[in-house]
Amino acid sequence: MHWNEVVCTVLLALGCVISFSGSYGVLKFPDFYARLHAAGKTDSLAQVLMLLGLVFVTPDVLTQIKLMLVAFILLIVAPTATFAITRAAHLDGLRPWTRGGPQ
Repeated sequence: MHWNEVVCTVLLALGCVISFSGSYGVLKFPDFYARLHAAGKTDSLAQVLMLLGLVFVTPDVLTQIKLMLVAFILLIVAPTATFAITRAAHLDGLRPWTRGGPQ
């Protein structure tokens, strides 16, 4: 096993673990905002880690550049989309969860 395969395996495994933790957060958090936060942050990071892991085992330089470009675009677009969804929910009147219930 070469060093690039080891790096690829570590990045892919780390991306899978982070993605799983985000899925767990979506199931466990109490309201829309917390769930969207868990899904948005972890999915963005997991996707970027997996794409960067693939860069290390792809022999073609053009494909490596494309994978890095997609990872960079995801770093910009995914948090922006999460913000837009959250803002739309807030403007629609969806209130965050509080321990005491609605006020």
